[in-house]
Amino acid sequence: MSVDTVVGGRYRVERVLGDGAMAKVVLAEDGELGRQVAVKLLDEQLAGDAAFRARFAREARVAASISHPNVVAVYDVGEADGRPFIVMEHVEGLTLDERLRREGALAPAEVCRIGRQVCAGLEHAHAAGLVHRDLKPGNLIERSDGTIKIADFGIARLLEGTELTEAGTIVGTAAYLAPEQAEGGEITPAADVFALGVVLYELLTATQPWKVDSLAELARRRSAPRPELPPETPWALREAVERSLENEAAARPTVGELADLLDAPDDEATLVLPRRAPARAARRERRSVSRAAWAALLVSAALLLGALAAVVATRGGDGGSSGTTVAEVRPLQDGATPTEDARNLAEWLRANGANG
Repeated sequence: MSVDTVVGGRYRVERVLGDGAMAKVVLAEDGELGRQVAVKLLDEQLAGDAAFRARFAREARVAASISHPNVVAVYDVGEADGRPFIVMEHVEGLTLDERLRREGALAPAEVCRIGRQVCAGLEHAHAAGLVHRDLKPGNLIERSDGTIKIADFGIARLLEGTELTEAGTIVGTAAYLAPEQAEGGEITPAADVFALGVVLYELLTATQPWKVDSLAELARRRSAPRPELPPETPWALREAVERSLENEAAARPTVGELADLLDAPDDEATLVLPRRAPARAARRERRSVSRAAWAALLVSAALLLGALAAVVATRGGDGGSSGTTVAEVRPLQDGATPTEDARNLAEWLRANGANG
């Protein structure tokens, strides 16, 4: 499609933005509203195929139903010279794939910032009964102001239970597919959570958690060892990634729960498990108190033992007949978090242990 071509009698083409196997995306000027838009046109060779045309129309309806700051907006749909098209918001910025190629691995705080925005957009779509099904760095665009936009809900579908794509093939980039998605099972929002887990891992390490070059390799991924994260990864972010990459959909958090993890302080994270979580996830909940809190509790226990030993030594084992004077004990202050509770207990024991 040449420059200055007018699509649908309204959108004047300025340049090509992308050219994929199914569609071409061009930057155009909206002649009526005077703004730049992105126009996605179905590939000419596919336009004559009724199945592909129906799929493209379905994409338009699905995408148009979503309105959220973290999702690319759809403005208009139509057909030009037998080619269906969609008119979308034009987002100035880089895809996360482009940013990774330029910068390499990102800092944990930056990964959390990006992840929270993706969660917000996905949560809105999931509440509407939609699943993206092809989430990857190339479909996540970052504007110059830092806003993340989820692009291309083109293979999103209404949640209708178990689904396969046309001709039994699986849509989506293999490395980001959830196990159940790769196996042709039921596609639920948990599939998007898995894909986001892969994206977060990739942003942290500049590599994918597993090397997957073909769909055939996906069957072996279930038994593959858990990918290692950098040792300096904050505990809450580590939990977010690891739980998102669980093989079983029921063991993964919702995007809302995932956002809570990504919003947790580095030294503390309280996990909220999904309903009907398996025993493995339940065991993980029992370990959900932060490492900092456990360290403080261990210190407190040691101090308590020391204080008891001092009392026994002072009394000389005579049942308290030594006449020792017991100092006034101040009350223990409640903390706002488990870490603060442990810290307050340690300070209380130091003060009263010394008095004893």
